[in-house]
Amino acid sequence: MISHGKNIKILAGNSHPALAMQIASALGLPLGKCEVGHFADGEVSVSIGETVRGSDVFLIQSTCGPVNDNLMELLIMIDACKRASAGRITAVIPYFGYARQDRKSKARDPISAKLVADILTAAGADRVLTMDLHAHQLQGFFDIPVDNLMGASVLIPYIAGKFGRSRDDVMIVSPDLGSVTRCRKFCEKLDYRLAIIDKRRPRANVSEVMNIIGDVKDKICILSDDLIDTAGTLCHAAEALIKIGGAKEVYACATHGVLSGPAIERLEASPIKKLTLLDTIPLPAEKRIDKIELLQVAPVFTEAIARIYEESSVSPLFD
Repeated sequence: MISHGKNIKILAGNSHPALAMQIASALGLPLGKCEVGHFADGEVSVSIGETVRGSDVFLIQSTCGPVNDNLMELLIMIDACKRASAGRITAVIPYFGYARQDRKSKARDPISAKLVADILTAAGADRVLTMDLHAHQLQGFFDIPVDNLMGASVLIPYIAGKFGRSRDDVMIVSPDLGSVTRCRKFCEKLDYRLAIIDKRRPRANVSEVMNIIGDVKDKICILSDDLIDTAGTLCHAAEALIKIGGAKEVYACATHGVLSGPAIERLEASPIKKLTLLDTIPLPAEKRIDKIELLQVAPVFTEAIARIYEESSVSPLFD
């Protein structure tokens, strides 16, 4: 894809090397020589094995678990490239960790998402390329350009191919009020109706379904969210759709499959027939169950990187 690629470098940390390889291959470039390891005491060691002087460098690293290790790897890679006189450094972060800590929900809470944004900028990043931030306004935490790609650009064509468009018996369901805007976009593109789960969260990672807004009786329901962590919200919503709403079938989709703690056990026991995730986070073998399928995000990031490098508009990727 890149015809004048002598000044572009694709480097990767340890969080998602498979995705980095897919992107580099699609661009027609070799993956840059970069060794990221650890000293005996856990300190991160980075060694870049080729010149990046004056190059447009794209560092591919999801800040998924282990979150702090992967974040530190990214920061040190940025610093190494800056000190090696890279022309421009773009942090490609398919999954942006700490994004949920974007406000003070009670007194003396930190706003960790802002802190991470400041650290990335201070380390030397000139631009951030990510996908489906937990809240769009997180882009305002940065003093550098941020391109927030849409997971819907992959999920909507998939849903259209599986279920068709303009069906009265298929509904998009928001698992909470925070995902309504995202789900409306799905409905607009697919010509489906929208339902909303009204829930109360008594404490972190614990949710309780309260009500279903919309008639889902005998409907095929597709739950849509930006990320799935412990899967409590998703599974409770699916149970409510079946037991309270009388839904016919429940499917689910999300951009980021964090899948921590009891997530897999909950999904196995839930009425969800299929959970579709994007591969912004690698899915280890122990979490690969029949209910989960992965869609690739490499084509979207490849196109975005090519456009950024060629100084052309990225906005068509948001339509």
